[in-house]
Amino acid sequence: MDVIERVSRLARLDRPCLVVGERGTGKELIAARLHYLSRRWDRPFVAVNCAALSEDLLDSELFGHEAGAFTGARDRRIGRFERADGGTLLLDEVATASGRVQEKILRVVEYGEMERVGGGRTLRVDVRVIGATNVDLPAEVAAGRFRADLLDRLAFEVVTLPPLRARREDIMVLAQHFAVAMARELGRPLFAGFTQDAEAELVGHAWPGNVRELKNAVERAVARSPAEEPVAEIAIDPFESPHRLAEGRAAPAPAAVERPPAQLKAKVAGYERRLIAEALTAADGNGAAAARSLGLGYHRFRRLLAKHGLGQAAARAS
Repeated sequence: MDVIERVSRLARLDRPCLVVGERGTGKELIAARLHYLSRRWDRPFVAVNCAALSEDLLDSELFGHEAGAFTGARDRRIGRFERADGGTLLLDEVATASGRVQEKILRVVEYGEMERVGGGRTLRVDVRVIGATNVDLPAEVAAGRFRADLLDRLAFEVVTLPPLRARREDIMVLAQHFAVAMARELGRPLFAGFTQDAEAELVGHAWPGNVRELKNAVERAVARSPAEEPVAEIAIDPFESPHRLAEGRAAPAPAAVERPPAQLKAKVAGYERRLIAEALTAADGNGAAAARSLGLGYHRFRRLLAKHGLGQAAARAS
């Protein structure tokens, strides 16, 4: 809410700005808020992902081109700056733009002037530019990969979005929101909630993919759970499987393996059971915490609990 309030105030200032944050933190949503709460709200909001295009394609995409400007350019093309005239242009992953494209962006930000690729006529546009990035732009400037003068112009104000792990109090609020929306999409009359262990796993995960990763995990968990029961298992890693491919390749079929002696199997099972029981005790019966201490995924840990008959003990302890 602190970030939202700050962005709402910034929206009224007709200046360029930067939105900085890790992947999945919602940079494009913040850029949209900056646009729709500004005086430009009824004009175009245009976005382009600079990382998705080569230098020449990005140049043409941003500034347009004249017919015959290069091989295959049969018609004139209107670029994103012209399409955003009077409104806002979001340059997502702006740090990936080449030095040549950065120089042309600077001219638009500084003077409101541009030329189409292959054109000789100077065009004027009125565009508020918002840059978004997940890298340290001052470090990129120091390394010679980003223009200092462009950074100076874009950084009238910098909105840095905190990662989800830095605001754990928001995790269950967001998880509940995504879960209710998914239950509604599935045609369920209500969402039955999360179990205590599921909540602990959600709050305890680091979420390197931030809100996007959380949304996927919650929606997947709701879809896999019975409609009338609380969500008990969170499949954070959808690739987790005892048959997971090794380095993207199917493992070769093993040769015939000798069955281990029954005595050895019993000793291994006993040792495994003792490790799990000790981890549960150390975690005061918290299954998610015990799983993390053993370096296990929560679903695998629950399967081991069932295998060794420790599920009821864990439930009593928790």
